[in-house]
Amino acid sequence: MVGVAWAAIALLGATLLGTLWYLGGRIDALGARLDALGSRVDALGARLDARIDQLATRIDQLANRLDAHLERHRAG
Repeated sequence: MVGVAWAAIALLGATLLGTLWYLGGRIDALGARLDALGSRVDALGARLDARIDQLATRIDQLANRLDAHLERHRAG
């Protein structure tokens, strides 16, 4: 009877270790996917920053043109 109990304990232990090994692999795989996703988000952030800078430049140019136009009407 003692041998059966030890066999059951060994089987439970092996099952637990196998489950932890499997879940560890899954967690590592998810971590790698998250790292890849993080780098994609960073790249998109850089592209967005560049577009915002372009838009800010265009707005500044339009503001300067509007100021010059208003100044011509004020002087004239």
